[in-house]
Amino acid sequence: MSTERILIIEDDTEIQEMLKHAFAREGWDLVQAKTGEEGLIALQSRGAHCVILDIMLPGIDGLKTLKKIREDNKFQTLPVILSTARSEDADVITGLELGADDYVIKPYSPRVLAARIRASLRRKELSTSVDNAQKTLWQYGKLKLDREKHTAFLEETPLDLSATEFAILAEFISHPDIVFTRQKIIAAIRGNDYPVTDRSVDVQIMGLRRKLGSCADMIETIRGVGYRFSIQ
Repeated sequence: MSTERILIIEDDTEIQEMLKHAFAREGWDLVQAKTGEEGLIALQSRGAHCVILDIMLPGIDGLKTLKKIREDNKFQTLPVILSTARSEDADVITGLELGADDYVIKPYSPRVLAARIRASLRRKELSTSVDNAQKTLWQYGKLKLDREKHTAFLEETPLDLSATEFAILAEFISHPDIVFTRQKIIAAIRGNDYPVTDRSVDVQIMGLRRKLGSCADMIETIRGVGYRFSIQ
């Protein structure tokens, strides 16, 4: 099995040093860059299995760097985790809409970041082995969903879901651990131009959680951003 290569694009030398030592224990091959420009060059020349991308960078900022990464067909499914300060909720939302998979807030624990990386690598491996666009059946713990039959069960009990609730749950369960903004949820189930408010999404999530009963906590609220379906 090949060693996972983690590209860290971060201009803070203390953070770079901290992660260098922390990730050495994980056995990962670490590539470091201090600017977006350096990171893009490193990605093209050496590749990566996951990218940790700081939003506030000198030169090309993290959001522009992310956009350039996603414009390359080779890296459209590459896991990218944003690193941000707590006051940058709007930038986090923009980053997730541009295609970031997750984010961490500074100051963060290297152990937490390592766990996020492992989750991203696991999702990537699952999506490589089984194409989620063609997959129709999922089961996590007590929860089971069959997209083709349009059925969902909590243990052996069928869930009485509305069409919108089923669409949201299907989108969540087929993309576990991915952070969804409210707009991303709307776009996934209705299209980008569908006139739905953020509040209506929250109402749908509240109703879905109520029906999920003991599995309700699998839908996590990400404060200021949106929601995540967690299988950990």
